[in-house]
Amino acid sequence: MGLSASRSGELTAVRVEAGPPKVLVVDDEPTLRRSLSRLLQSRGCQVLTADDGEQAMGIMEREHIDVALVDLMMPKVGGLELLEHVREKHDGVEVVMMTAFGDVETAVKAVRAGAYHFLTKPFRSNDEVVLTVTKAAERRRLVDRAAALEERLLQIEKFGELIGNSPSMQEVYRLAVGVAPTSSTVLILGESGTGKELTARAIHQHSPRMAQPFVAVNCSAIPVDLVESELFGHVRGAFTGATATRAGLFETADRGTLFLDEVGDLPPLAQVKLLRALQEGEVKRVGSNDTKTVDVRVVAATNVDLTSRITAGKFREDLYYRLNVVPINLPALRERREDIPLLAIHFLKKYAARSNSNVTKISTEAMRLLQAQPWKGNVRELENAIEHAIVFCKDDTLQPNDLPFARGRNGGYHEGGNSPVLTLEGMDLPYREAKEQALSVFEHHYFSALLQQTGGNVSEAARKAGLDRSNFRRAVKRAGLKTRDDD
Repeated sequence: MGLSASRSGELTAVRVEAGPPKVLVVDDEPTLRRSLSRLLQSRGCQVLTADDGEQAMGIMEREHIDVALVDLMMPKVGGLELLEHVREKHDGVEVVMMTAFGDVETAVKAVRAGAYHFLTKPFRSNDEVVLTVTKAAERRRLVDRAAALEERLLQIEKFGELIGNSPSMQEVYRLAVGVAPTSSTVLILGESGTGKELTARAIHQHSPRMAQPFVAVNCSAIPVDLVESELFGHVRGAFTGATATRAGLFETADRGTLFLDEVGDLPPLAQVKLLRALQEGEVKRVGSNDTKTVDVRVVAATNVDLTSRITAGKFREDLYYRLNVVPINLPALRERREDIPLLAIHFLKKYAARSNSNVTKISTEAMRLLQAQPWKGNVRELENAIEHAIVFCKDDTLQPNDLPFARGRNGGYHEGGNSPVLTLEGMDLPYREAKEQALSVFEHHYFSALLQQTGGNVSEAARKAGLDRSNFRRAVKRAGLKTRDDD
């Protein structure tokens, strides 16, 4: 489900409809068509039929098909020709080839050309047919979901670089879209790394001031004795080192937007001058008696509780109310875990393109680890983790061991004596997430150590684990590892 902003600032959902899989059976034998149609309908599929490839092409032009069950040898347009047409014109459709036993070599070529699978006639069982078609339909749905996810990202990125579909982020979008066309002062509240500057930029980009400057300054990064000069400018000789007259950031941002990050760290005198600038629209350079009129929209941000600072006498109450006209609270990433897949894929695309990497996917296990992390550094920490993982990823899919926290932190293994000790630092997680995180890391390290012990011998490792070979290989794959058989 994606989001797009309407003129009123409300956000509407983009949904992908899901229903029973629609299967097209293509075979020139009427009896087989009818029996396959009855079988698949009895298992909940919608079924259409065609007696040759040419008729199937016409149906695909009119209908949304999930899976095509196609006979290899047919008059007019045969199975291979139909497969080529599907890959060119209807690439999302999964094709399952049906062939006589003697044509298996040709069917294998069809799979290499893009078919999902092939079935030999006569079929071994009805269950074989149903299972193959069901799995093909599931793959089609996964492809559709991936396309919908990309569309969702495109929709959301139209509101700056803010990403997220959780209720808390929808509220952020609603407020930001609503306040953007106005000149009201905005106070963005949130922990470090939650995207306060991105929110400020998005507001500017959707305001009538978008063609004018957006000027950002971190108030805590300016030396205390230079804050006034930086914000309001100075004249030559105003203080030691002031060898020339210089405009401040308020003048630089005239007719645009000034973003004051960490506004709670402003010294008292700068707070007085900021209050005057907000009330009167006037600034006075340090060392000058002249005032200058400026038209600046101020967006401020802080990661501290300003009311506590007011109580402590470190922040002016009148300035607080002047800044807090429209407050926007950004949620911590741990409070909107459902957005982590969206953000992870966004950063994957960003850094893969930047580094010319061929990484295109995140494994299920790696995504589970990402969703279980406490993310004390919020979105910024997640972004850094994905950038790190892309650097160390050796194929097209990010695995758990590519992630920087896969070892030694938040449910990782620390070496202690002759045995690894599991530590759980993320105790602020809900029980279920903490358990999943610990289990994921345990499986990864357990199977990794077991394969190392046995020199990669799958049969020996499976015996030691008390699992049969096929279940062992599935567990190893789930843990984000590979066996020698996979190479």
